[in-house]
Amino acid sequence: MSFTVTIDPFDAVTGTASVTLKGELDASSAGQFKEAIDQVASRLPKALVLQMQGLSFMASAGLRVLIFAKQKLGGDVPLTLVGCQAPVLGTLEMSGFADGVHLQEAL
Repeated sequence: MSFTVTIDPFDAVTGTASVTLKGELDASSAGQFKEAIDQVASRLPKALVLQMQGLSFMASAGLRVLIFAKQKLGGDVPLTLVGCQAPVLGTLEMSGFADGVHLQEAL
């Protein structure tokens, strides 16, 4: 399955940026995700929400981009991951990354 990343409209009222991920996030698609994070970070959001309901797989390369996102945005910007499927959630939990973000089943 291919990978798509979509930057959703910026919520200027709350300062929340939202990105939707679909497909399989691996080494060949991590660059697309990183570019989206760079674009979002340039808006200086107060929060970042990643819509992950459509993400069926995430390799370590995707996890590295998530770590990059946390570092790029800074510790004061909360990161919320919405709708993680079991394989993705397993990767987040095994790595310990799930402990540093907000996980939600749905918005």
